Amino acid sequence: MEPLTTSYPLKYSVPKAKVFVVFLSMVLCTTILCLLQLRLFKPKIKDFYSFEVKDSRGRIISLEKYRGKATLVVNVASYCQYTDKNYIALQELHREFGPSHFSVLAFPCNQFGQSEPSSSQEIESFAKGNYGATFPVFHKIKILGSEADPAFKFLIDSSKKEPRWNFWKYLVSPEGKVVKFWRPEEPIESIKPEVTSLIRQIIMKKREDL
Repeated sequence: MEPLTTSYPLKYSVPKAKVFVVFLSMVLCTTILCLLQLRLFKPKIKDFYSFEVKDSRGRIISLEKYRGKATLVVNVASYCQYTDKNYIALQELHREFGPSHFSVLAFPCNQFGQSEPSSSQEIESFAKGNYGATFPVFHKIKILGSEADPAFKFLIDSSKKEPRWNFWKYLVSPEGKVVKFWRPEEPIESIKPEVTSLIRQIIMKKREDL
């Protein structure tokens, strides 16, 4: 007697075409979600003023407060062959053009010849006491290597020019973009025309907005 063999139809079988359509729909939905996520969470392109730094006392300061101004960012040192000449020139620039439309921003650094060994507060007192500095002197930072301060690293990456010594200067536009840079030995006379041009643009824009 032959065994009973009963074949039952696959109750839940789905045609291949339907399976393919479902799969394709899932792929499309996933792709759309990924694209939306990339668009929504895409990191904003940073500019100089979008960073935070520390002041001489170690308090967090947003550079956003300088947006709309022209700024000259400088890595300073107290015991360098360029110290006297540059501090005098920086204060002259700040006094002549600041503070409404322009500011010098000084960042002490000890990575060049160990010429800035003091503490941040001592450096600020040195700049004010010896040169009458009225521009901000921030917390001592590193500007080279893996521990480089992000704000200064932005200047270097944007200009493609890495400081080789103290008192490199980066001119930053009111929008936070690097406009030009100068080496420590370059005279103040080469900086003034660029600063003047930026300030003129700022004033003209303010007049247009009135």
